[in-house]
Amino acid sequence: MSTEIDYYELLEVERTADDKTLKSSYRRLAMRYHPDKNPGCKDSESRFKQINEAYDCLKDPQKRAAYDRFGHAAFQQGMGGGGQGGMGAEFGDIGDIFESIFGSAFGGGGRQQARRGADLRYDMEVSLDEAFHGKDTEITIEVSQTCEPCSGSGSEPGTGRSRCGTCNGHGKVRAQQGFFVVERACPTCHGRGEVIERPCRACGGEGRVDRPQTLEVTIPPGVDSGTRIRLSGKGEAGPHGAPSGDLYIFLHVRRHKVFERDGTTLLTRVPITFTTAALGGSIEMPGIDGQAIQLDIPAGIQSGKQLRKRGAGMPVLQGRGRGDMVIEIQVETPTRLTARQKELLRELQDTETGDECPQSKGFFDRIKDVWNDLTE
Repeated sequence: MSTEIDYYELLEVERTADDKTLKSSYRRLAMRYHPDKNPGCKDSESRFKQINEAYDCLKDPQKRAAYDRFGHAAFQQGMGGGGQGGMGAEFGDIGDIFESIFGSAFGGGGRQQARRGADLRYDMEVSLDEAFHGKDTEITIEVSQTCEPCSGSGSEPGTGRSRCGTCNGHGKVRAQQGFFVVERACPTCHGRGEVIERPCRACGGEGRVDRPQTLEVTIPPGVDSGTRIRLSGKGEAGPHGAPSGDLYIFLHVRRHKVFERDGTTLLTRVPITFTTAALGGSIEMPGIDGQAIQLDIPAGIQSGKQLRKRGAGMPVLQGRGRGDMVIEIQVETPTRLTARQKELLRELQDTETGDECPQSKGFFDRIKDVWNDLTE
């Protein structure tokens, strides 16, 4: 730029503006100062170029961080000898310099390909039942897509591109860095070697526009929280016809009313009456697949005992078989007893010898020994 106007002032945003605010303001100003809307106005043409330069910097997180810290000086370090086309190079960081040196030394250089579009993330919540069975669904997202009027070229239909005057079409410029002559992408054409003669009015020369997109998504059986589904080429469209990025769908499985999950294992707690625990029996409960599970309770089972049902858990993701279901038994003490039930329990209590509950007998025997030791 010929005059170093603050990029945030050019885009009429605060320094804390997020990406969405930046893009919205840029598009509004680009439409206002577009050459087609201001034919013959040099000031509008100059402002249009400045706005594009400012947005190109601030939309890139690394460039924006450098600009926030050093201002325009972040891109003017070590400007020395003339480059191709008679202009010096701008350097974002030392990584660009080494990339340029080694790229030139080992056959790099020439025009750069436009970078692909950004990868996007979409978070989706599914139930445990859906994670078990899998499902086909649709999602709608707002995403940058290839501009239809210009087919992603960024040029107004019927117009083309011309050779970049900064680098004479080479896509590279050079600058003196101490004893080195450093080469990097041309700041005007960004390594393409060409510049747009008349930017497309629909996309402002970006070659892409934001619009809703509906996508079909297949969720396979066995997914878990953190499972990632990749939709190739469904991310943000690349600038000026470059390839699109990918869309990554991150799954989150909701908590279930009955089951907890540990990988392919399902865990649940089942309360049983103390008579069932003492005498044994069987209970029936629904599985995650909707099929009834018959569970045999051995006589004398204790609270906390875990029973395992093989093959009744979650399916293996992209594999065969299923995990297990682990059932933790909780013995419930009755809280509401009739007079007859109390009478029966007293009769049972009168017949107890202590051998019926060995854990209780053993514990109190140990307590008795400790007490005797203390009183001796």
